[in-house]
Amino acid sequence: MAESLEEVQKAGKYLVTWIFLGSLVGVVMGFLSYFFLTSLQFVTQIRSGSPWLLLGLPVVGFIFSFLYVRFGKNAIGGNNLVIRQANGGNEKIPLRLIPLTLFGTLATHLFGGSVGREGTAVQMGGSVADFFSGLFHVTGIKREVLIASGMAAGFSSVFGTPLAGTIFALEVLVVGKIRSEALLPALIASLVANYVTLSLGANHVHYAMGQAPDFSLLLMGKLFLAALCFGLMARVFAKSIGYLKKFYTKIWPNPVLRQTLGAVIVVLFFLLLSGQRYEGLSTELLSDAFSGQQHAIDFVGKLFYTVLSLGAGFQGGEVTPLFEIGATLGANLAPILAISVPFLAGLGFIGVFAGATNAPVACFLMGIELFGGDYALYFMWVAVIAVFASGKAGIYSAQIFPGEESL
Repeated sequence: MAESLEEVQKAGKYLVTWIFLGSLVGVVMGFLSYFFLTSLQFVTQIRSGSPWLLLGLPVVGFIFSFLYVRFGKNAIGGNNLVIRQANGGNEKIPLRLIPLTLFGTLATHLFGGSVGREGTAVQMGGSVADFFSGLFHVTGIKREVLIASGMAAGFSSVFGTPLAGTIFALEVLVVGKIRSEALLPALIASLVANYVTLSLGANHVHYAMGQAPDFSLLLMGKLFLAALCFGLMARVFAKSIGYLKKFYTKIWPNPVLRQTLGAVIVVLFFLLLSGQRYEGLSTELLSDAFSGQQHAIDFVGKLFYTVLSLGAGFQGGEVTPLFEIGATLGANLAPILAISVPFLAGLGFIGVFAGATNAPVACFLMGIELFGGDYALYFMWVAVIAVFASGKAGIYSAQIFPGEESL
């Protein structure tokens, strides 16, 4: 009886502790994500009415690369710093990471850099969580769990997908494994952050995939081919950014010079190739893909300019560009495979993201949250095949693959 009572007390203490910590992280991230999303919408509107702002991108590159070098210290690690700490690292995730990544991302979008937004949210979530780990003396595995919860809160609140946010933060750490001890804290943080962001008035745009087709072996075969294309596209995306960063580092070892000159190259290509369609988030690419009005080169264009922007070192993220590359690729493949355009655009949206993050379960859940459960089977099929096709290529270099845990 005494042992049973002790177990109940222990479980109760565990539950209260993580409800408190998870909610605390979720509330703070909810406010931060709301500010980030509304600010992002504001700067996007300004840029749309002032195309000349593109010329200021090298100045932004110079300023924020200097700030990272002068004040950022290990904050320059970004997403990979957060992932390393959630995997047991012993570096502090500094609070200065929040203003650096937040305002760096907003400035990049204001001046036309082709980047995303999830990286900013995940980094802010990790920084907030590590601050509370220090404040409440949370160490060891509990600290790792709290940081993963911060990642979940950031992802969830910026996309409006609490289930996907929960699993993404746990699945992205070690490929093929989900840390079950972090499920409850991450879910609490994810739900609270999303609730706060929505309560403050944030809006998330949703797209329709149309009627789900009936299951058939022919359809699954076609989707297998499409998923291979999505996975290979994810591989090209991840590898290209890595190669460009290495190339720039080799020819311009100084990070300030590297980002400034990299920005000049981005601007020149935008102007020479009239690529203004791919500036910033360029979410109109998603609307066009789901309505069948995409351009034939949209997936190549968004890939090209995002690789140039991220390869130069600009802040933001990769996920929204991956959504757009996948959706426009799917929309272009649809007539070839004789499949509904919005249906394959939605699967491309999920498939390229899965291939680039090696997180098929999170992507499966995101598909359900964004598009509905009628497509669940197809989401899982495409996500798994895309991850297989992308191999070990991924956008997070700190991600651990099976067998590497002890390295």
